Amino acid sequence: MSVVGFDFGNENCVIAVAKERGIDVLLNDESNRETPAVVSFFEKQRFMGSEGAASLTMNPKSTVSQVKRLIGRKFKEVEVQDDLKLFPFEIVEGHDGGILIKVQYLGEIHEFSPVQILGMLFSHLKQIAEKSLEMPISYCVIGIPCYFTDLQRRAYLNAAAIAGLRPLRLLHDCTATALGYGIYKNDISNAGPTYVVFVDIGHCDTQVCLASFESGQMKILSHAFDRNLGGRDFDEVLFSYFAAQFKENDDIDVCTNMKASIRLRASCEKLKKVLSANAEAPLNIECLMDEKDVRGFIKREEFERLSSDLVESISVPCQKVLANSGLTVEKIHSVELVGSGSRIPAITRMLASLFKREPSRRINASECVARGCALQCAMLSPILRVREYQVQDSFPFSIGLSSDNVPICTLPNSTLFPKGQAFPSLKILALHRNNMFQMEAFYADPNELPFGIASQISSFMIGPFPVYQLEMVKVKVRVQLNLHGIVNIEAFMQIEDGAEVTNVTSENMVAKSDHSPSVEQNGAEVTNVAQKGKIFKRLEIPVSEEVYGGMTKAELSEAEKIELQLAQQDLKMERIKDKKNALESYVYEMRDKIFSKYQSFATESERNEISINLQKTEEWLYEDEPDDESENIYNQKLEDLRKLVDPIEIRYKEDEAREKARKDLLSCIADYRMNAGSLTAVERDAVIDECNKAEKWLQEKTQEQDSLPKNVDPVLWSCEIKRKAEGFDATCKYITKSLPRTDDSDHIDKPDDGELD
Repeated sequence: MSVVGFDFGNENCVIAVAKERGIDVLLNDESNRETPAVVSFFEKQRFMGSEGAASLTMNPKSTVSQVKRLIGRKFKEVEVQDDLKLFPFEIVEGHDGGILIKVQYLGEIHEFSPVQILGMLFSHLKQIAEKSLEMPISYCVIGIPCYFTDLQRRAYLNAAAIAGLRPLRLLHDCTATALGYGIYKNDISNAGPTYVVFVDIGHCDTQVCLASFESGQMKILSHAFDRNLGGRDFDEVLFSYFAAQFKENDDIDVCTNMKASIRLRASCEKLKKVLSANAEAPLNIECLMDEKDVRGFIKREEFERLSSDLVESISVPCQKVLANSGLTVEKIHSVELVGSGSRIPAITRMLASLFKREPSRRINASECVARGCALQCAMLSPILRVREYQVQDSFPFSIGLSSDNVPICTLPNSTLFPKGQAFPSLKILALHRNNMFQMEAFYADPNELPFGIASQISSFMIGPFPVYQLEMVKVKVRVQLNLHGIVNIEAFMQIEDGAEVTNVTSENMVAKSDHSPSVEQNGAEVTNVAQKGKIFKRLEIPVSEEVYGGMTKAELSEAEKIELQLAQQDLKMERIKDKKNALESYVYEMRDKIFSKYQSFATESERNEISINLQKTEEWLYEDEPDDESENIYNQKLEDLRKLVDPIEIRYKEDEAREKARKDLLSCIADYRMNAGSLTAVERDAVIDECNKAEKWLQEKTQEQDSLPKNVDPVLWSCEIKRKAEGFDATCKYITKSLPRTDDSDHIDKPDDGELD
């Protein structure tokens, strides 16, 4: 069982693995610790990660990035429409109001949901992990933003299922960071809790949490966030500044050219990093647009002035997290600053002013979430022993529950799980029913939700009951806010043992139409319960769930099949690419050898024929791809070339092998002649006679071979000399009755038996 943590960011992903000696971050095929969250669709193949990012400027309309922004969202949301202005790929509205991404692939237009794209990226990350660990993986922990809704959390689980992953937990990003911080911290005071604020400024969002640390445990006291404020907003400030400058000075409108916009945004992101360490920075881009080179310059002071509103906005979730926790600034022991957008000096100064202390950067800003997820996976996994450490997270939204459209009032505002509720959490409700009934989960306070998010979560149909009841019976409903932050419901009923009941038959079951939610039929588990001298039976009641806006089981199964087909197509193209590369390498290698080391072993006509065929093959390789491109066509081309080159290559190799075999035979003859002096006269004469015969045979054959040019097939083969040597050695051993050899002959490897030719 693997112990892996995934940090899936809006721009980059990080994979961490827990091992006995600690947490390691895995490298991808390019030996980088971060993998771009990009999928690029080409004519016959997908490219993901670093390869996909490299295709962004060449293939922008079919290269999908920042898919995290689209997960679990509706097409008409204002924030989605704002994001569409930044995306080069096309997005359309689905039949359910969701999002579909249109790309050109396999010669036609394909539409994929954000969940499918996310599943592709998870598959890619899984491949990287399996290749690095040299073992299959399935169990993992995945980091998610704390502001993710129930629908978005389910979307992540569906995407993981498409990739063949089984998440043990979806862990909030800041919680993962706090876990990695607290479990290794040895200076926690025993006098009371240590309060630490974690500020995570990512590529597209800002998350803040306040954690309480005590010996052996941590608690998240409050979360706050701004899901539309991150490092890319500072990039956009620079983009707008230089776009206006180039329009005025160079008469080019970058905003009208997709590729130019992509290049300028990439340059602005690099420039932002330079300004974090320098007071000023230049910008130079060759052939940005209309074959014009552009140059720009900006001072950090000017950049901070342009982005002052953004810096001020980051203080809002910081103030909220303090207000929600009920703590004052004076009680905060430390402020930890992480995230890809956290390196801007103006942000550091603002946080220092707000919290009255300098923010710390002791945590790895890019890897802390993945490391925390790997730690949590190790704690949930049975294969690694991790020291006892309790992690208590809090849920950022209030959740209510209603039955048949009537709120179940356990707290004010019909709230079942209040904001800040520690989870996982379980509530058991007792209701009186005699037939099927419906329950709905919803967000109790819409003001807590990000703008444009519907308050409905999911609907649960409880029933049919396993037995008919004419009177009301007590039905207990288990409502769980699980480890992923998702609402689940189970139900059961209790009846007195011996009471007259009627079993429900298949005719009594409610028929399910194509549009009804899927029903997961639980077995009627019967448990006897003693209560006040009576025996009760506990009967499980089936619960069917409909997630508003979520994937059905049929849709998930179809998405898994599509991903399998796409993966097989990718593997097929990789094999074809390997065959093509092998053919190309063979052409270049033989072109060099045929006029150098192989030159004397080929006739002029053979060299010309091979040269012509190599040239034709090279031209064929660089022409348009064949219509029936497959492994076989490249194998056939390579085989045709080998038929021409192999005879020459054999002559060359045979020339080297023949010389070695000749020397070995002469050495063997010399050894037996040297040892003949210790034999009887009869044995000595017989051995000397065999030595003379073998030597004469070798001289005659060698003279015959030397009389021929090297560019014809040999008459004396190395294997023939080896057989002669084996037969000679066997005969001499028979004559001398295995006479021991001298030390000088120990280096000769001779078989124990054989026949003399």
